[in-house]
Amino acid sequence: MHIVSALFIDGVDTRTVPGPSTRLDLTGIQFSAPAPEPLPFTWAPHLCVIVHNPVGDPLNAVLEVRFQRDGEQIARSVQPLQVEPGKFSQRLVRAELDFEDYGTVHANCRIDQGHEIVVPYTILPPLED
Repeated sequence: MHIVSALFIDGVDTRTVPGPSTRLDLTGIQFSAPAPEPLPFTWAPHLCVIVHNPVGDPLNAVLEVRFQRDGEQIARSVQPLQVEPGKFSQRLVRAELDFEDYGTVHANCRIDQGHEIVVPYTILPPLED
């Protein structure tokens, strides 16, 4: 099993189309945002991780996402995965992250101790009116 994509998003919808197909509609893909309020604050992003399980791979695996800031782990999520061989699946990962200052958080995503996909997200100073 391997990660096809990992993105911070606003939302995801699933829809079927004719035939044996499914579509994922991702909205609000983002890599940075202005702070939603003055510091300090808690931010709870939605990270969408899309996985594929090739034919011949085991049915079960574990998705681990470690959120790091300045090399320090600030949150962690571990979820079991069960994806039929030859199929795709998606998981939403959400963590509550405390911000005392503006900066970048890295979501380090991997399956079963495998290769990491790193997705950065930067909190910027708030917009001025």
